[in-house]
Amino acid sequence: MLADEAERAFEAALSGPLPETIGRLVAEHGVVERVVAGMLEADDGDPSTERAERLAERLSSGETGRVMEAYAARLAQSAAIREALTEILSGPEVRRALTRQTTGYTAELAAASRRRARELDDAVEVKARRAVGLGVIDRDRRFGGLASRGAGLVIDAALVQAGFTVLVGAIGLVAALAGGAHEGWVAGTLAGAGWLLIGAVYFVAFWSGTGQTPGMRVMRVRLVTASGGSVSVWRSLARFVGLILAIAPLFAGFLPVPFDRRRRALPDFLAGTVVVSEPGENAG
Repeated sequence: MLADEAERAFEAALSGPLPETIGRLVAEHGVVERVVAGMLEADDGDPSTERAERLAERLSSGETGRVMEAYAARLAQSAAIREALTEILSGPEVRRALTRQTTGYTAELAAASRRRARELDDAVEVKARRAVGLGVIDRDRRFGGLASRGAGLVIDAALVQAGFTVLVGAIGLVAALAGGAHEGWVAGTLAGAGWLLIGAVYFVAFWSGTGQTPGMRVMRVRLVTASGGSVSVWRSLARFVGLILAIAPLFAGFLPVPFDRRRRALPDFLAGTVVVSEPGENAG
C-alpha cells in the first residue's frame, strides 16, 4: 500500500511544477557552470588537450557523481524545493489517492470479515445440529447466523456505549457545575435506565427506519418481517425487549439460531421477524 502511494505521489510530483522549479534553481545558481569549471580547474600552463584529458579522467572516476550529489543536497534543502514539495503533497490529487486507498482497504477488510462470519455461521450450525443428532439443513443460506449477527451486535453495542458515555459525561459536567452530583444506587439506577433508553432509541429507530443498524449494515444483513416486509416501530420495540431477554441469561436466547430453519432467535420469535443476508453477500 505504501509503495503504491509513494509511486502516485512521485507521479503527481513529476507531473506538477517540481521539474521546472529544479531546472530554474539549477540555472539561477549556475550549477552546471560551477561543476564544469571545477572539473576543468588546472594550472595556467596546461594546454587545452591536457585539460580535456583531465576532464575525461575525472568524469570516468566518479567524481562527477559526488559533486552533483553535493549540489543536489543543497537544492533539496532550499526553501523553494520544500515549498514545491509541500504544495504537491498537500494537493487534492494526493489526498484523493490516499482517500481511495484507505476506502478500498476498509472495504476489503469488511468484505473479508463478512465472508469469514458466514463461514462461521455454517460451521457452527453444522456442529450444533450434529451434536444433538440432527441432520444438516439443505437450503440457500440466505439468513444471518450466529457469527454474522453477533459481529453486528458487537458493533452496535460499541456505538450505543459511545453515545451513552458522551451523554453521561455532559450530564455529569452540568450536575457538577450545579453542585448536584449524585452517588450510590440512585446514580447507578439512573445510569442503567439511561443506557436502556439510548439503546431502545438506537435499535428501534434503525430497525423501523431502514431495517439495518450500522452493525448490521457492515455485516450486510437486514431485519424484515416473516413475510419479508418492513418492520414497524412497535414490532421493533418488541424485538428490543426480546433482545434484552435473550442477552440477560448469558445469551441463551440465541441458542435456537443453529436449529431453526430461518435462524431465528428469541427476539425474532417475539417480534415475528427474521434476519436475512443481502443479495450478493451469501457465503454459499
